[in-house]
Amino acid sequence: MTSSEEDKWDLEIEPVSGLFDVNWREIWQYRDLIALFVKRDVVATYKQTILGPVWFFVQPILTTFTYIIIFGNIAGISTGGVPKILFYLSGITLWNYFQECLLKTSDTFVLNQNLFGKVYFPRLAAPISIVISNLFKFGIQFTLFLGIWTYFLILQKNEVSPKPTLILFPLYLLLMSGLGFSTGVLISSLTTKYRDLRYLIQFGIQLLMYATPIVYPLDIAPERYQWLLQLNPVTSVVEALRYSFLGQGHFSWAGLGYSFIFMSINLLISIIVFNKVEKTFMDTV
Repeated sequence: MTSSEEDKWDLEIEPVSGLFDVNWREIWQYRDLIALFVKRDVVATYKQTILGPVWFFVQPILTTFTYIIIFGNIAGISTGGVPKILFYLSGITLWNYFQECLLKTSDTFVLNQNLFGKVYFPRLAAPISIVISNLFKFGIQFTLFLGIWTYFLILQKNEVSPKPTLILFPLYLLLMSGLGFSTGVLISSLTTKYRDLRYLIQFGIQLLMYATPIVYPLDIAPERYQWLLQLNPVTSVVEALRYSFLGQGHFSWAGLGYSFIFMSINLLISIIVFNKVEKTFMDTV
């Protein structure tokens, strides 16, 4: 056997050489592993519960009725003329997907440290699988929303007025997944060294929800504060979704463009930090 034949390897593992380098081709080659992670996440979530996947319905229903009682009836916060159940459920469904992507992704490197220390695979495969597996939960909850929305659309036509921008729904979902993924990866990279961020993010995500028009329409906020709410990149997406399905809210190409730019910059920063931390994170977790 010649030396040239000896130098031919089936697989070469090389360190990431640059801060902007992400081997997307390699991640695609590990798609079977990502699918396995997705199956694990979906099955393990409610494997030892009595109701199982029914919890996917229970949580948004209970949350919606709690908001109706507290914010709609007791506090008397207007929903802009649309049925309260649709108003709150639309915001909750989209927000839950963003929140789950962010929280679970932000913990993935710490929770999988034993796996990362034993076998090689693209580390981004783990958070990518979380974003995909959360689509399963989102799909169930969104089906619930669509069922109630269809009821009002057919029997209570004057209470909802969908717009042609419904076709942009995949864009809304892409923006929410991108915002959750990029922020989660950034936080996960930082928590390998600064564990306090794990506690901060749990508290911060609750504050962020109230800075997003989930339980109130953007219109009722004082004008001098609306620009602050619109600095939140999630605001434009939630408002666009409500406008598209319910006819209530604000649809703005500029707002969606801002959310996309914010997501892109955030993703770029998270990749830079991730590539920097990846080389030594097993020594710090």
